[in-house]
Amino acid sequence: MKHYYTGPISDHFDGERFFNPWQKRHHSFWSFLRWRLHAYPKPWPTHVNSLVDCPPACVKDSGLRVSFVGHATVFIQTHDMNILTDPIWSKRASIFKNIGPKRVTEPGIRFEDLPKIDLILISHNHYDHLDNPTLKKIWDRDQPVIIAPLGNDLIIQSAYPEIIVHTLDWHQSKRIGEISIYLEPAQHWSSRFITDRDKALWGSFVISTPSGKIYFAGDSGYGNGDHFRKILHKFGSFRFAMLPIGAYEPRWFMNYAHMNPEEAVRAHYDLGGPYTMGIHFGTFRLSNEEYGDPTRDLELVKQKHQMKNERFRALKIGEIWEVPLEDNSNSELLGK
Repeated sequence: MKHYYTGPISDHFDGERFFNPWQKRHHSFWSFLRWRLHAYPKPWPTHVNSLVDCPPACVKDSGLRVSFVGHATVFIQTHDMNILTDPIWSKRASIFKNIGPKRVTEPGIRFEDLPKIDLILISHNHYDHLDNPTLKKIWDRDQPVIIAPLGNDLIIQSAYPEIIVHTLDWHQSKRIGEISIYLEPAQHWSSRFITDRDKALWGSFVISTPSGKIYFAGDSGYGNGDHFRKILHKFGSFRFAMLPIGAYEPRWFMNYAHMNPEEAVRAHYDLGGPYTMGIHFGTFRLSNEEYGDPTRDLELVKQKHQMKNERFRALKIGEIWEVPLEDNSNSELLGK
């Protein structure tokens, strides 16, 4: 099975593989083995019950209701649109049914309680973000618009040819009703197996609505933060952002592709200080930190920056947030 994109060479595609033009990733499969052979992971529970949200059919006009389903899966309702990011309801994030990272915390919304989905955004092809069985269930029921970076359509359609996937390159966009979707850079990488490393693109999304812009980072390292600052410069202020705060230890291996809470707070400021939700934690054990470390570390960083609690929240899985409508432009940057 080929997961290849064959298109023109660009500043982030060399004709065979994608890359981050500002800083290439140098970790290899042998780096991964080195980490796994010398890993000393801290404790995680074997199972955690979540809160259970039962969302409404839709949210009208400028209302913005977000529900944390778990990991990078967030259910967003606004302007009569139901949007899912990186949906995964499967019990494992793995190529195998019985091996690989197992779901520790139950999804915050039962699949049968999920309203009709209008739009799905997929940030990249790692198994904890692109889950074909979940996409198949949603497609069979709702046939939503699915948007993914270049090359990810082949991964989905190799399993389910009937699923229609719209692909974007960085800085391209697609209009859906009142909402425009933009694919923007992220500092990450891609692979489903050893042989297909970086042969599909990754990215973050800007959701532009009549009542403000929403940013979904997907999965990203911080680097020097320039890609976040460029997004703020291009789009202006954001109403709401979703930034990853988990899977960050050990730093020598994880720092390129995963932010820790300190870096996530920096990214929050780089984006102009919007209401921000932490994601990518508490669901699948992917790294060495303890189950509760991301939320504890985030609170410590917020205290250090004297940040108001409501500006950057780590929701419990199944918790909802009715995000206010206000002018958030640079609201937290004044005096920083």
